[in-house]
Amino acid sequence: MEQTIAPQKASPKEVFLHLFSIITLYVSAVALGTLLFQFVNLGFPDALNESYPWALDGIHSAMRFAISSLVVAFPAFLWTMRTLAKSYATDPERRNVRIRKWLVYFTLFVAGLIMVGDLIALLNSFLQGELTVRFALKVVAVFLVSGAVFWYYRSDNRQLTTDN
Repeated sequence: MEQTIAPQKASPKEVFLHLFSIITLYVSAVALGTLLFQFVNLGFPDALNESYPWALDGIHSAMRFAISSLVVAFPAFLWTMRTLAKSYATDPERRNVRIRKWLVYFTLFVAGLIMVGDLIALLNSFLQGELTVRFALKVVAVFLVSGAVFWYYRSDNRQLTTDN
C-alpha cells in the first residue's frame, strides 16, 4: 500500500519565495521568447511589411526590454531557487509544502497548454500552405522555451514523488 505524506503548511516566507520564483520564471520565459522572436524578425524580415526599415526601432526596443527583463528576473529566479534548495537540503519535508505543489502543477499545466497550442498553430499553418521559415522558427522558439520549463518542473516533480 502506498504511503502518502500530508502536505506541510507553508510559512509566509515560503509562500513569498515560491510565488516570487514562479513569477520571475514566467517573466524570464516571456523575455527569452520575446528576444528569440526579435532575432527571427531581424534575420527574416516580413516581406509584406513596407515599413520594415522603420520597424527596426520597435524590434530593437523589444530586444532591449527583453534583455533588461532577463538580466534582472533570471538571476532573481536562480537566487530564489537556490534559497529554496538550501531549505530543502536542511529539511526535505519542506518540498511537500502545499503552495509549492500547486504552483508546480499550475506551471506544468500552462507550459503544456502553450506547447499544445504551439503545435496546433504549426500544423494549422502547414495545412493552409502558409508555413514560412519565419513562422517555423517562432514556433520552435516557443516550443523550446515552454518545453524547457515543462521539462524542468516535470523532472522536479518526479523527484518529489520518488522522494516520498
